[in-house]
Amino acid sequence: MFELTSEKINTEKSIDERAGGVVVFEGLVRNHNLDKGVTSLEYQCYEAMVIKEANLIMNEAKEKFAVYDLKCIHRVGHLAIGEMAVWVYAACVHRQEAFEACQYIIDEVKFRLPIWKKEHYVDGPSDWIACHRCGEYGNKKEKSHTHEHRA
Repeated sequence: MFELTSEKINTEKSIDERAGGVVVFEGLVRNHNLDKGVTSLEYQCYEAMVIKEANLIMNEAKEKFAVYDLKCIHRVGHLAIGEMAVWVYAACVHRQEAFEACQYIIDEVKFRLPIWKKEHYVDGPSDWIACHRCGEYGNKKEKSHTHEHRA
């Protein structure tokens, strides 16, 4: 299940009793990027395309890993420092599959979904953030760059 929301992310979940491993990833708004103080973020997206592609990602994860339940929720709109921007939940037979499924989902969400992030800075201006290099890496085990890019 994938969801976009402009509200705070509700992380209530029911755990499947068959699951031997559950992994949760919470992506939070941090107060800095590239040595600049950040006051808040703004997320915008192309909703129809996000939902379509996100459902493909979730189905791919179900096919690749022994999962019982997968969820991913991504915020849109204005977010303050410390707020959760994205939440991924994977309940699987074993912990290894849960870790791998969770990692696969967040990597593919960051790479494939048309969700754009604008950073608002302490010193006043704001910038749209782009990761043009992320496309070179996708869901590979080794990342040769950070995700702190500015357009």
